[in-house]
Amino acid sequence: MKKLLYTLLLGLPLLTGCSDFLDRYPGDALSPSSFWKTEADAKLALTGCYSQFTSGWDIMYWDCASDNAYNFHIHEGYQVLGNSSMSQSDPGAGMFGFLDIRACNEYLENEGTIAFASETTRARYSAEVRCIRAFLYFQKSFNYGDFPFFTSNFKTPEEAKVARTPQSEIYAFVEKELKESIPSLPETAEAGRFNKGAAQALLMRFYLYTGDHAKALATAKSIEGYSMPALSFEESFLMANQYNSEMILTTESVENNYSFDFTPFLPNSSSGWSSVVPTQSLVDAYETADGLTIQEAQAAGTYDPTNPYVNRDPRLRATIIYPGQNFNGGIFDSVDPKSPDFTASANNATKTGYNFKKFYSNLEQFPQNFWNTAKNFPVFRYAEVLLTIAECKVELNQIDNELYDAVDQVRTRAGMPKVDRVKYATQAKLRELVRRERRVEFAYEGLRRYDVIRWGIGEIAMKGELRTCPRGEVLDEVADPATGDHKVNLNKASDLIEVRKFQNGKSELLPIPQSSLDKNENLTQNPGYDL
Repeated sequence: MKKLLYTLLLGLPLLTGCSDFLDRYPGDALSPSSFWKTEADAKLALTGCYSQFTSGWDIMYWDCASDNAYNFHIHEGYQVLGNSSMSQSDPGAGMFGFLDIRACNEYLENEGTIAFASETTRARYSAEVRCIRAFLYFQKSFNYGDFPFFTSNFKTPEEAKVARTPQSEIYAFVEKELKESIPSLPETAEAGRFNKGAAQALLMRFYLYTGDHAKALATAKSIEGYSMPALSFEESFLMANQYNSEMILTTESVENNYSFDFTPFLPNSSSGWSSVVPTQSLVDAYETADGLTIQEAQAAGTYDPTNPYVNRDPRLRATIIYPGQNFNGGIFDSVDPKSPDFTASANNATKTGYNFKKFYSNLEQFPQNFWNTAKNFPVFRYAEVLLTIAECKVELNQIDNELYDAVDQVRTRAGMPKVDRVKYATQAKLRELVRRERRVEFAYEGLRRYDVIRWGIGEIAMKGELRTCPRGEVLDEVADPATGDHKVNLNKASDLIEVRKFQNGKSELLPIPQSSLDKNENLTQNPGYDL
């Protein structure tokens, strides 16, 4: 693992909590006096920073902190984020840690001692680390608000007991870091590394999430060199196509070294754990194939709620395994009590009646096995640029062909009709459309919670009953000869899973863990979480 390699070789006293501060280097590691000498040292340290950046695990699990997904295995820490029951004593799988920030600081504090062959390379490496650190601080501050902030590492435990810095100051730092770093980055880079486009995409997302639509729009339009690929939506996420023209920045996995294990995500019938499963709310967000919402289609008599998966947006089948679907050599059946995928049949069976499949729609693409794969995951892709252009123009009330064209590029790649310009002609209707497009396009990519929070719809989206799919049966009749999917008759009521309780003014932010409060008396708790 890259993280282990970084820790063992650098042996730097990375601070995860004040009481854990190390005042000397471990005996089996290298100290700064024997490191930070060569460009190879810098490359290794840079790799260590990237190992702290993000991962496919982070990307997929984070949807459980939204209305898109449910995490059954409570020890994994995401169930409490989804139902908003997190507390300072049970904070869930948050990101209130500093190992990642310290790794970046360590690099920037020591790179000046290295003799680079080229100052251009020195500037590039530093820019990459600054982008990683900016990403981390932005993510932490968005989720916690005010956050402990430091750009140089502490020498003593007492120094490390810092108070929280206002979110506005951290955001100003993030913007400055990214704007200063972009000129030092190359136009193209190895997969998994920041280039100009990736840093611009991060700056674009920063502006969008902080509500500066004019700057987000300008930044999105400045990103060049990417396009929607001549691939279907499903094909775009296959191993063979993971370096396609849409991918701006991805995580990187390596078989037998830094591999990715899909076991937690697969259905029980495929030897998986069903740790992250879609909600009925997400399934219902996908339009019908002719561009109607399911509510509109039902009113028109073209949608049958007892056989709901036919004639739908192709992204539904490319993203989600539903009852009756032909998957991994069998027909998925989560509504038959005798099936291994029935919600109550096994601990590892889906609890909603659905499983995700977006990044592993064809398990044959993994030649060794699905627990040792070289699968990468998108951090930024061009569809986000297009939908950012669309959202910003909606919020700025700039309703024009550029807006429609941006959405059309996303929809046509997915096999959906272009936007009906008569139906979606007002700011309100276009806002509804673009928000729905973001949800279904980026499902299982960890963006939904950020959208829910910044749009202020938490009490609408993340409050109330979470239920399974409707009950019924999978029929012997084939619904689609092209896919082998079967018809279903879901004519029985769904079952209650949990009641979610998002609270405005509290649940937007995550709680500061009690363990961190105990170590640092200068920390304060977020509103509503005091014991």
